[in-house]
Amino acid sequence: MSEAQIIRTEYSDVMKKSYIDYAMSVIVARALPDVRDGLKPVQRRTLYDMHELGIRWDKPYRKCARIVGDTMGKYHPHGDSSIYESLVVMAQDFKKGIVMVDGHGNFGSIEGDGAAAMRYTEARLAKFTQEAFLADLDKDVVNFLPNFDETEKEPEVLPVRVPNLLVNGAEGIAVGMATSIPTHNLGEVIDAVKAYMKNDQISTKQLMGYIKGPDFPTGGIVVNKDDLLQIYETGTGKVKIRGKVETEEMKGGKKRLVITEIPYTMIGAGIGKFLNDVCSLVESKKTSDIVDISNQSSKEGIRIVIELKKGADAENLTNMLYKKTRLEDTFGVNMLAVADGRPETMGLRKIIEHHVDFQFELATRKYKTLLAKELDKKEIQEGLIKACDVIDLIIEILRGSRNVKDAKACLTGGVTENIKFKTSISRKMAAMLRFTERQAGAILDMRLYKLIGLEIEALMKEHDQTLANIARYEDILNHYDSMADVIIEELDHFKKEFAVKRRTVVENGKEAVFEEKKVEEQEVVFLMDRFGYARTVDAAAYERNKEAAEQESKYVISCMNTGRLCLFTNTGKMHQIKVLDIPFGKFRDKGLPVDNVSNYDSTQEHIVYLCDAEQMRYAWLLFATKQGMIKKVEGSEFQVIKRTISAAKLQEEDELIHVQVIAKDHQVVLQTKEGYFLKFPAEEVAEKKKSAIGVRGIRLKKNDELEKVYLIEEGQEARVLYREREIWLNRLKLSKRDGAGTKPRA
Repeated sequence: MSEAQIIRTEYSDVMKKSYIDYAMSVIVARALPDVRDGLKPVQRRTLYDMHELGIRWDKPYRKCARIVGDTMGKYHPHGDSSIYESLVVMAQDFKKGIVMVDGHGNFGSIEGDGAAAMRYTEARLAKFTQEAFLADLDKDVVNFLPNFDETEKEPEVLPVRVPNLLVNGAEGIAVGMATSIPTHNLGEVIDAVKAYMKNDQISTKQLMGYIKGPDFPTGGIVVNKDDLLQIYETGTGKVKIRGKVETEEMKGGKKRLVITEIPYTMIGAGIGKFLNDVCSLVESKKTSDIVDISNQSSKEGIRIVIELKKGADAENLTNMLYKKTRLEDTFGVNMLAVADGRPETMGLRKIIEHHVDFQFELATRKYKTLLAKELDKKEIQEGLIKACDVIDLIIEILRGSRNVKDAKACLTGGVTENIKFKTSISRKMAAMLRFTERQAGAILDMRLYKLIGLEIEALMKEHDQTLANIARYEDILNHYDSMADVIIEELDHFKKEFAVKRRTVVENGKEAVFEEKKVEEQEVVFLMDRFGYARTVDAAAYERNKEAAEQESKYVISCMNTGRLCLFTNTGKMHQIKVLDIPFGKFRDKGLPVDNVSNYDSTQEHIVYLCDAEQMRYAWLLFATKQGMIKKVEGSEFQVIKRTISAAKLQEEDELIHVQVIAKDHQVVLQTKEGYFLKFPAEEVAEKKKSAIGVRGIRLKKNDELEKVYLIEEGQEARVLYREREIWLNRLKLSKRDGAGTKPRA
């Protein structure tokens, strides 16, 4: 028994090789489509499995669970969910240029509803897929490879006759790269392929005379036509798409905007988000022209209705929707596919070039296979015709033979020793026979009815047809133009039967410009209750209800409606809220949770201080933490654009407990949980940046923590309650910062 050999190697090299192997596996065998058939492995395997199961377009539907299970067991051992998701997408007419699977049941909706479970849905191949993707698989047109456990064979690529990569597009995320190819119009793509076949020096610009641009199944409008040439030359870029908006007149002089087509990128949850965004525009007072919005979409198509108030500027509002919502969006194009076994970003011309090369390869293999079959038929037919001429001799040979071996030897080599003949002339004629092995086999298998005159006549006609087929196939294989004509003829058939009108308009749209109504600046009062619901009211309404406002609200701040509020939390963060984002209304309105208009999360943090950003611009803010750290920060440091910033650096297990505007003549009083009080002048608080931890304000005893911070003016009487004891803060001894503090008497 040989000793085990230990191979020493660098760990980083092993990791590098393993990761590269994994990455290439994901790129080539999972996430990216093949440029030849435009399919990812999971799509190819699913379609091939349906073909093998006989689930053709003219046969009954079969349960998707059966298709998924069979595909997973034979070809794709990566989990049923990925196979079913792929099957669903191939059946969704709002995602694919031409659907590849005919689905029966709930296959999801354009609004993002998921498909029903695979045990409820049924499917079969679409006619287009059957004819353009899976025809001629029996003619040795593509290579077959062993499956994962080498018990089955699967095609390396499907013999797709149309540029599916362009027609149905592709989306996929691999390792370090991603593909995003838009859908195109089948008729236009076929015309471009034909043009390339007639002139392989054709430019991308000339090809775009046939392919106007992307043709999304959701329609819409491509508004950057001039950018498309660069995108199609390089294979990368951004297509700007808009939804289609129509203006309808209503009774009473009112108008409504009706969205009948949406950008392709809005499919799914994007529609719900669009509706929410429009509502937000109304709530934030960006527009007051919208009265109502409703989604009236159905199986017939998209219909989102926005009702406007009388006198509203419909065009300006349409432009606002383009600017402020996803009604205008960008589709990132990255035409990446696997070509010759490696990922490559290709322009339009390169993709068509690969497709045409693949079509000639398919046609060559197909007609070589057909030619070989016709040559075999010719050989047999010639043997049978020759046999009919000497049929009496052949019958004599068969009757005089003791076994099939002797008869065959006589037919192929003229061996007559073991055969009895009636005459020597028959023996001499038999010795001259030289049929081939195939011909001899066919003669021996021939039935007597084949000797009927009409059958012999049919054989002669069949032979003439075989000779014509051979001549045609040899012509196709030997002449480029003949093969090109055959391919073009097939393309014309697919265009005639399956092409549809272009759905997406391609143009150079004007930049969406809208005039934003200027907000009239006014003083408002911000009110927030203890549950975190906030609203703003005008100053007059506050004055009329001042007593109720003070009792019911936790925070009452006077501010300008164009300003911002700063919200400091125990985690050391400062969140900014635009006052315009807070609902403005009547005094008794409920308001909106501040979580909804800021990054503040009431489940993870609580508010320590809330103030108007403008009021603290020229002030200093005192910060104090649970562990007794304090600092003084200039208010201008918090004049920032970001919605959330770090306002205080905290030590481990520390939290912010107090923020307040501090003046030079203030005295600071710190109170701990255990009842220690420390009073010192405000000038002893160190001035720090917002990113600093600060300095120690009070020396805490073990297990004690800072609980309250008070600011008083010299000579001002101030008293507080501590554990039902009244403490006079102004009578506390003035000390230095960083002392231990004292426990005062009542």
